[in-house]
Amino acid sequence: MLRPSDSVVRAITMDGAFRVITALTTETVRGAIAVQTATGATAQRLGELITGAILVREAMAPNLRVQAIVKGAAGHGSLVADSHPDGTSRGLVNLGKGAANAKKSAVEIGAGSLLQVMRTLPNGMLHQGVVEVPAEGGISGGLMAYMQESEQVVSMIAVATLIGEDGVGTSGGYLVQLLPEVERGPLMVMTERLKDFERLDDVLAQEGASADVLLEELLHGMPFSRLDDSPLSFSCRCSELRVMTTLASLPRSDIEEMVEDGKVLDIRCDYCGKDYQVSPSQLRSLLMTS
Repeated sequence: MLRPSDSVVRAITMDGAFRVITALTTETVRGAIAVQTATGATAQRLGELITGAILVREAMAPNLRVQAIVKGAAGHGSLVADSHPDGTSRGLVNLGKGAANAKKSAVEIGAGSLLQVMRTLPNGMLHQGVVEVPAEGGISGGLMAYMQESEQVVSMIAVATLIGEDGVGTSGGYLVQLLPEVERGPLMVMTERLKDFERLDDVLAQEGASADVLLEELLHGMPFSRLDDSPLSFSCRCSELRVMTTLASLPRSDIEEMVEDGKVLDIRCDYCGKDYQVSPSQLRSLLMTS
């Protein structure tokens, strides 16, 4: 049986009360976790954060890049999720000083953890907000707090990544946004429906779970209009050009020092693990253009 492809689906209830976004992110999360060699709770939280970044981007800025960063309690590491308008996403695990490796250490998410969400505006400026992750709410609670406090939008969000013996089983989530037209009756119905989804893990664990299946179950008995959908995937946007552009931003004296050293620079992308080699002649060319 073929696995459902990663995708995000957008819909609105016919009464105009709710905007709903659902996403299946299994392969996207698998790609990010494999590169980061993360396991256990750290892998699970990274998967949830990547899914959350996708949902926030789709809800608030579908045409902009959105980055979500969770800083662990007491400075114990951080997680980064980077979601782009073309549907590609990537993730990063930073275990902090003194951590042995991603397989033996974990980023601690709990009381004192912070969630920072940023999106890059067309003019290059950053729109960002920072909230504290609720002690018992996890990544989902942090995302809801961000939407309420920073975006002033009442939303119900749940994200989950199932980790098994063979790694990521399934990953996905949903966002339900209350629209101005919502009335008490539909709100009470939706509140009851979401009680069935308090354990999103159980829904994702079902065979054939997909963004459409999640949408249909979430809105069961509530007429809705399926607006559109988009594919999702893991991909890194690093390139030799980006590496050279970053080096070009260094002080001229630093570049001159590297040229005089005469060694080839070995640079690895933290997001995807791809290695780049920059020769002294390439560094010298930066001096000619600066």
